[in-house]
Amino acid sequence: MPVSTRSYAIAAISIVAIGLVATYAVTRNGGADRFAECRSSKVAGAATIGGPFALVDENARLVTDRDVITGPSLVYFGYTFCPDICPADTARNAEAVDALEEMGYSVTPVMISVDPGRDTPEVLKEWTDYIHPRMLGLTGSPEQIRDVAKTYKTFFKVPEDTSDEYYLVDHMTQTYLMFPETGFAEFFSREDTAEDIARRTACFIEAAK
Repeated sequence: MPVSTRSYAIAAISIVAIGLVATYAVTRNGGADRFAECRSSKVAGAATIGGPFALVDENARLVTDRDVITGPSLVYFGYTFCPDICPADTARNAEAVDALEEMGYSVTPVMISVDPGRDTPEVLKEWTDYIHPRMLGLTGSPEQIRDVAKTYKTFFKVPEDTSDEYYLVDHMTQTYLMFPETGFAEFFSREDTAEDIARRTACFIEAAK
């Protein structure tokens, strides 16, 4: 999916906002940051990113964040009809997961659909199983998707006219590293390679012990 200039602008604003909120959170907690040595920038983990959600998994079961994020997880917002960016990003995340497994770490790749109108559980299951056997696909009602996107402070926009079956969904493309107990740890951009993600994620996992 070609990411529009508007998306880049929104992404930049959101990243700055994440940094400001995160810096405030760390300062408020007395400057303690257990993950400081793992970060590639001065942006600290923000307690306001991520949180409770209720969605439908690729097996048509209602699940919550506690069912999904049971260990270190790479969470990505995308959609299966995306022609290029989503497949590339999720395949890169899958490579990172495999690299981490070789290093002795188990990390779950997750994709939350921003296109619930087309991404049924059946569609998601076929797509995620192709990308990685352990990738979990999540969908839900438009309201549920809006809620989880707000919780993760990400942006997406389904066009008002969806009569064209090949419509594109505008969305942000960062990947979130989440832990079940501490929540959000870091986000990865499109420029990060599978090797970058694996190396930095391993550092976070060790620091979380």
